[in-house]
Amino acid sequence: MSAIPFATLIAMLSVTIVVFGSDALAGPSQIALLTATAVCTLLGMSYCKVSWRDIEQNIEGKVHETTVSIYILLVIGMLSGSWMISGIVPTLICYGIQIIHPAVFLASACVISAVISLMTGSSWTTIATIGLALLGIGRALGFDDGWTAGAIISGAYFGDKVSPLSDTTVLASSVSGTPLFTHIRYMMLTTGPTVFITLIIFSLAGLWMGSDTMSDTSQYVAALENTFTVTPWLLLVPVATGVMIYKKVPSLIVLFISALLATLMALVFQPGILMQVAGADSKAVSADALTIFKGIVLTLSSSTQVETGVPLFNDLVSTRGMAGMLNTVWLILSAMIFGGAMSACGMLRSFLYAVTRRLVKTRVGLVSATVLNGIGMNLMTGDQYISIILSANMFKEEYEQQGYESRLLSRSAEDGATVTSVLIPWNTCGMTQATVLGVATLTYLPFCFFCYLSPLMSILHAAMGWKIKKTTVSP
Repeated sequence: MSAIPFATLIAMLSVTIVVFGSDALAGPSQIALLTATAVCTLLGMSYCKVSWRDIEQNIEGKVHETTVSIYILLVIGMLSGSWMISGIVPTLICYGIQIIHPAVFLASACVISAVISLMTGSSWTTIATIGLALLGIGRALGFDDGWTAGAIISGAYFGDKVSPLSDTTVLASSVSGTPLFTHIRYMMLTTGPTVFITLIIFSLAGLWMGSDTMSDTSQYVAALENTFTVTPWLLLVPVATGVMIYKKVPSLIVLFISALLATLMALVFQPGILMQVAGADSKAVSADALTIFKGIVLTLSSSTQVETGVPLFNDLVSTRGMAGMLNTVWLILSAMIFGGAMSACGMLRSFLYAVTRRLVKTRVGLVSATVLNGIGMNLMTGDQYISIILSANMFKEEYEQQGYESRLLSRSAEDGATVTSVLIPWNTCGMTQATVLGVATLTYLPFCFFCYLSPLMSILHAAMGWKIKKTTVSP
């Protein structure tokens, strides 16, 4: 019975993707999630004797848990618009095109994203800022968006996974009862080899494609310089953002202040672009204050189009502001409603226990069950935080009974849940990164090597048994 709502969801999502294609996330997928929720609620109330009040309260709790994420998502919309229109991203692209050689671009994109994410503890912030610039550099150098996005996401989720500032890292260690740095050190046993293999793949791919993708990039630099005022002064905003991150300022505050600073830079360096966004003549000698104000508001809140003279970059420098995030917010809310109903009716635990209960009798089986449970939770609940919490809670007693250290549970839960969330189109991470980068989830999925090698490495490590100890004493 627990499989029925999940089967309903998969069937409806499959049909909507076939019928609506890339527009499936603009309404049809939400309908699929709500329909599956209705099926779950009907079964829960009719056969499982769960009261509507319990279901309602659980849904309210799940939606409440996403409140901060939704705020961050909206501010990321402001940030991406302001960083683009102010000329920060175009400046980074211009400098990056001239510095980074195509042969090492993919590996460099992965490393840069990893370093920034390690510093920030946030894959979302990394991808919404430096990720957009790297995507533009990749396009100018002739790389496919899937390869570039895969390199950016692989690096960003490496940093997100092992940074002590990452909320998923802290969450996995806390719910499993493992000290934070014990958890991080133990994760490096699987994460280190995985990121090493990932960098080898991107290095070989860059060497293979670099000579073929090398093109005359001067036209792209010229197009951006003719459209925007490109100046090193604009780099003060990324530097200030980095300082705030170093000072451990909360992510929401960092993103908002960074967007505000970028807006001030747009006023100073790009008044013509703001006039163009507002629909006025950008060549006018003087700018009307109300027109500039309109341009700022549109930049932060809604779609903008800037003509660069190069079609390739027209799409890149167009922004969607907060409005571009609303479909994602809508989808997140629908996913949380489905996850809340499934959790309230006990169907999440029941379904996954039925699938994995035969695996947990051996070390490899126990780790595999934990990893697969995290992936399954990402599929069914649409949220990596719920996946980590439920995975750790479901298997904690089994790990204790078999005498394994809690750090094995925390690592397995994060190897399965954190990095695979971005590979699922209706998951909060998959939706967000596809929206921010403008690259469909299924387009970048084959190239996110780090994200699907991590669960496999976790299972392989369990099979090898290296530094996996049995003990009755918590570490």
